Amino acid sequence: MIRINNLSVSFKKTEILHQINLSVEKGGLIAIAGPNGSGKTTLIKSILGLVKINSGKIFVNEKDIDHESDYRSKIGFMPQIARYPDNLTINEIFSMVKTVRNHNTKSNEKHLIELFNLEAHVSKYMRNLSGGTRQKVGAVLAFMFNPDIYILDEPSVGLDPVSSGIFKNLLLEEKQKGKTIIYISHILNEVDELANRLVFLIEGRIYLNEEITDFKKIMNEQNLEKAVLNYMQAN
Repeated sequence: MIRINNLSVSFKKTEILHQINLSVEKGGLIAIAGPNGSGKTTLIKSILGLVKINSGKIFVNEKDIDHESDYRSKIGFMPQIARYPDNLTINEIFSMVKTVRNHNTKSNEKHLIELFNLEAHVSKYMRNLSGGTRQKVGAVLAFMFNPDIYILDEPSVGLDPVSSGIFKNLLLEEKQKGKTIIYISHILNEVDELANRLVFLIEGRIYLNEEITDFKKIMNEQNLEKAVLNYMQAN
């Protein structure tokens, strides 16, 4: 579904990603983890066409994204920190996005608003919302159009424990439906709970790309965080 060939990205003279090769097949949940500054967010922004690629190719459904923009309509994206116009209400944000995405696109916003307990907030202006409520708005927008692909950048950051649990359950339901999910996180226990495969980046390079169950068996560990730590110490 997503194929990345020899991807390199630099900002000015700083190389952010170096010769990344990665395939994400349809279905399942792949986690991309790594320390701060390892290139996780730049990698997903490259898939979304939001940064300039220095070299390499990215294909979504076998189409080169250099010559394709419609593929984005099949992606639900949730950034780590979303920026919304402060002078709009939640309802106005949802209406604006539906207009951009096409009025004929079926939306399940009502169900999601109820799921994340946003009913009492939808008429409030974005400038008056807490960070956690803004994060819920981002979750609704990511899931609203039933996309084929989800790209989620540290989505649980800022969510209270109850909302985080609701979000994870929703994510697992989408995973069971065969959706393709790319999940960015630096919390390995969360990755262990949700993902099938782990891609670990260090300084813009793929350091580890393994099925989680197999990797833990190889490292003789039941805990993914300990397995990764042991692997890094041995390599």
